[in-house]
Amino acid sequence: MKFDWIFEHDHIISPIVGVATATLCFFVVRGFRRQRRLRHAEAVASGKVPRPLQRSYPWRRGLITGVILSTLYLLAFRGISLAPHYFNDNKGGAILMSFAFLFFGPFMAGCVTIVQGPNKEPWSIKASLIAPWIPILANLIIAISVKWEGIICAVFILSPALISASLGGLIIGLFQRYLHNQHTRTTVYCLAALPLLLAMVEAKLAQPLETRTVDTSIVIKAPLPVVWRNIERVPAIAPQELRFSWANTIGFPRPVEATLSHEGVGGVRNASFEHGLNFTETVTEWIPNQRIVFTIKADTADIPRTTLDEHVTVGGRFFDVLTGEYDLTPLPNGSTLLHLSSRERLSTDFNLYAALWSDAVMRDMQGNILHVIRNRCEATPIPQTSIN
Repeated sequence: MKFDWIFEHDHIISPIVGVATATLCFFVVRGFRRQRRLRHAEAVASGKVPRPLQRSYPWRRGLITGVILSTLYLLAFRGISLAPHYFNDNKGGAILMSFAFLFFGPFMAGCVTIVQGPNKEPWSIKASLIAPWIPILANLIIAISVKWEGIICAVFILSPALISASLGGLIIGLFQRYLHNQHTRTTVYCLAALPLLLAMVEAKLAQPLETRTVDTSIVIKAPLPVVWRNIERVPAIAPQELRFSWANTIGFPRPVEATLSHEGVGGVRNASFEHGLNFTETVTEWIPNQRIVFTIKADTADIPRTTLDEHVTVGGRFFDVLTGEYDLTPLPNGSTLLHLSSRERLSTDFNLYAALWSDAVMRDMQGNILHVIRNRCEATPIPQTSIN
């Protein structure tokens, strides 16, 4: 088919189309504003009494221009990530996972949005804080609409981007309010190039490595042997067995099942999730009714591109799950305390922030798995021999 190339390279075509569309909208809006000013000047020259061109909301002046320029500025980061030097070496994701893109870029976008306002009638503080959100939200909507980003990455980006943009808008708003500097706009445009350059530098640097452990536990009203049978293998999980999971809601695949090649050290568990996400788990410690420890390796070659974004792919450049461990502890009342822990790797320029999300996602997904195991164990008839 003659359109196959377009669909196969949509990750390249989509940014080009998006930038072209945004540029066209900018010039169309600019043309409308120019025509409006000309009509106003003609009305004044003819002696008519026109409706005031400037309304009572001075902060609205330049808002459309500022939003369009800021949106195009943020899209420039995505354009850089598709440059042959980064795209061919699979380093484009590093541009979009750089500190410059996540924090400095939105900061400067907020500055560009507010600097379009007039110096003599500056924006209010409230407007300076909120208006910079518009290009951030517009950029995320565009990215999701053309499938540059998934909901997962959008949620990850949203908080720091909004805060950084508001901070940039507030600082420039205060400059305009108290300094009345006529050169502020030129200065902001020059400084806006710095995050783009910093992102390219960051892409060439090795990200700091950090390993973390996420622990989750649950009390199950069932004896050790029953719980053990339900963790060494996990038969297919029906959707109704899973509880609500916010991690699944934003795009992380749901667990399907876990098989085991054979019992004991060296056994291989194949843990499968929705949308083709699979993990090979090799048992390194096996103590019946007490502990299972296994290494985890994601089958990254078989993960569909639509399942997880490059930035959050398990086993990718920025995140990985290394090991897992089940521990069983008998309780005096005959119940069992089941403990599940995972060790993960983070490799980003902002591990402190990334850890908040990775820990929360892992804890939510582990809790969901423990929920299924508990319900299955407590629904299992307990043989008389296991009580004695």
